Amino acid sequence: MQEQRQAHVPVMLDTVLEGLAVRADGFYVDGTFGRGGHSRALLDRLGPDGRLLAMDRDPEAAEAASSFLGDPRFAFESAPFSSMAEVLRQRYPDRRPDGVFLDLGVSSPQLDDAARGFSFQHDGPLDMRMDPSSGESAADWLARAEEKEIADVIYQYGEERFSRRIARAIVRARAEGPITRTARLADLVRGAVPRREPGKHPATRTFQALRIFVNAELRELETWLETIPEVLPSGARLVVIAFHSLEDRMVKRAFRGDRDDAPRIPRGLPVMPEVEAPPLRPLGKPVRADAGEQQRNPRARSAVLRVAERN
Repeated sequence: MQEQRQAHVPVMLDTVLEGLAVRADGFYVDGTFGRGGHSRALLDRLGPDGRLLAMDRDPEAAEAASSFLGDPRFAFESAPFSSMAEVLRQRYPDRRPDGVFLDLGVSSPQLDDAARGFSFQHDGPLDMRMDPSSGESAADWLARAEEKEIADVIYQYGEERFSRRIARAIVRARAEGPITRTARLADLVRGAVPRREPGKHPATRTFQALRIFVNAELRELETWLETIPEVLPSGARLVVIAFHSLEDRMVKRAFRGDRDDAPRIPRGLPVMPEVEAPPLRPLGKPVRADAGEQQRNPRARSAVLRVAERN
């Protein structure tokens, strides 16, 4: 019997469109095209003069985007969203976007494809790369990394309190043979975790941590947050959906304009010095999917959507 794969359902679609304040003649960027759910809805809102640039580093996303290329309003760039500012400068030197959108994390087709190695629910090669043609796979990294390094990655990116136990189990197991399959890694983690969170597979945090590390996802997001304001006009909207607390924290800080290098004002100073306004300002409160959407689409349960505007 052929395995049934879940179609990718765009998360909080109406809220994304509302946050972007889509205009029929506007120019928008979908930095995480995936399988095109949000892009398709954006194109439905655009008129003949509207434009949409989609980006993704996943080769399968590029393949999915080929069905959109007959629309003259649509363009696709095979690149990570961290390079968005440079792509915009090169492709659109005379036009700046009215809105930019990111849906961080992994799509359902990526999780369901055992060959990609993202999921502990499907046995396959332990790869986890968004772009399988670039960089080091999770299996190759686990084969060479020191125990402390493995523990640190699982703890920092997965917030897994049993990271040392898991790292120890991985190092012991690889002495008997390389860990090249997702099922074997999931079994190792299951055996190393003494207590389980209700309703959550014990390997969830470890797989999440390795995926984030292998794809340098936090560095990608940091680069994007630092560079994207440079190419946005005043009033442009940014909408980001995060699925991980570390990612959401970074987005929250950037949208609030938190800066480590901001001058500290001495107490009792009679004249306030001029401080440059932050490039972004948050609009409204963070939004979560309602109960109905969470029931229909389990991926939406951990999603947090934030909206900001360019000052």
